[in-house]
Amino acid sequence: MRCVIARFPFDLTKSGVLESMKGVKPEPVTGESVIIGRRHYPVKQVGQVITRQDRRDFSAGEVLRAMSRLGFTCRTLPEATPEPVDSPYLRASALLGAPASV
Repeated sequence: MRCVIARFPFDLTKSGVLESMKGVKPEPVTGESVIIGRRHYPVKQVGQVITRQDRRDFSAGEVLRAMSRLGFTCRTLPEATPEPVDSPYLRASALLGAPASV
C-alpha cells in the first residue's frame, strides 16, 4: 500500500511492517498505540522504525492512518470525561457543613 508520511511516499505491506518490528522492544505506551503481533507499540516508535525518520518529522495521525489501512489494531487516547460540576448551592452547603445538634 502506498502512503505518505512526513511528505515522503512509502510502499508499506503488513508483512513488511511485521518484519521491521521483529526484535524491537516496545517502549512504554503513554498515548496512541499500535498492536503489532501481541505487543503494544507507541505510534511514534513504529513510525520511526518503518520510515527511518526522526519522530519530530511526522505526526501520530499519519502513522495511525497508515497502520489502520494495513489492518493493524490502533488505539487512540481515551477522551477525558469532564468532572461533574456542582452548583454554587451544593458547594456552599458542603462548605458550611451539617447543622449542629443542640
